[in-house]
Amino acid sequence: MSNAPEVGESNFHTEVLESDLPVLVDFWAVWCPPCRQMGPIIDQIATEFGDKLKVVKCDVDNNPSLQAKYQISSIPTFNIYKDGEVAAQFIGGRPKAQFRREIESVIG
Repeated sequence: MSNAPEVGESNFHTEVLESDLPVLVDFWAVWCPPCRQMGPIIDQIATEFGDKLKVVKCDVDNNPSLQAKYQISSIPTFNIYKDGEVAAQFIGGRPKAQFRREIESVIG
């Protein structure tokens, strides 16, 4: 399980869409084994990218309107938001090195 803060329907706009930093949102669910496997990687990414990337989690079971709005049909899904827009989307678990490269290709 990750230590990244949770966002939901009540604070998604403020925490994600209005953020000055790019935001990686981990759309996940408690019952999803690949989601749980990605938890430690998400924590490491949050630490490594520090002040270049904000990392948060969104439980799709608790936030169905966000799941529908962003068309999350498979989890884990990782969206990177820049300037209030989806800049990239990655679906499924992956090795940390690959995930890191994918994030760097979007945020520089």
